[in-house]
Amino acid sequence: MRLEITVQDVEGVRAAQTGGADRVELCQALALGGLTPSSGATQLAALVGPEVHVLVRPREGGFACTATEISVMVRDVEALLDAGAAGVVVGALTADGDALDRHAMKALVRAAEGHPVAVHRCVDVLLGIFRRDPAALVDELAGLGVSRMLTSGGAPRALEGLAVLTALAEAAEGRIEITAGGGVRPEHVPALAGAGVDAIHLSARAEATDAGPAGPGGGHDAYATTDAALVAAARSALDALA
Repeated sequence: MRLEITVQDVEGVRAAQTGGADRVELCQALALGGLTPSSGATQLAALVGPEVHVLVRPREGGFACTATEISVMVRDVEALLDAGAAGVVVGALTADGDALDRHAMKALVRAAEGHPVAVHRCVDVLLGIFRRDPAALVDELAGLGVSRMLTSGGAPRALEGLAVLTALAEAAEGRIEITAGGGVRPEHVPALAGAGVDAIHLSARAEATDAGPAGPGGGHDAYATTDAALVAAARSALDALA
């Protein structure tokens, strides 16, 4: 099983590496659910290691995208892979939110030009709200060329979605990687491993305080960082299962 840490800056990549992560998902604005990072951050993150996959999400809110937003995402996929990313994390739903936007997904996979493409937790809308069949969803994603699914099993937290995660892992049969994410803590690792997933995803977040004063333009003196000790705890929990 692989350990993936979601981070929002280059220092987070360093902390993930120090703690023993196999892979990072780089984004910005984790407080908004994660948005597309800059090319500069991606370039530096790729130099630091470990394996860097980037989230491509143009705005906060839901997962139904306009044609313009899809065009932006396609260009971001191309630019961020050129900047050194090993893969991308994407997703788009139809306007009703009850199905994958196949047109968008095909365009994003094509833009990745053979690099690994993961679909993010937009799939939890399908699994949790619309009760999509896990096996059918795996088949659809594999057919679209997606290599990995990040999911909580349709539940608010992955620990509460174990039954669906188990069904996804059984249906995947090595065709796509099932990565369990959503409120994951190091102590959840044994239960998630028991579901048969291929990887564990967590943010390992801690809070830091800026030394300077908050500004009148919306700045805040507290911000999220990546805690290398939490990463290491998750690494130890995974290694204990070997």
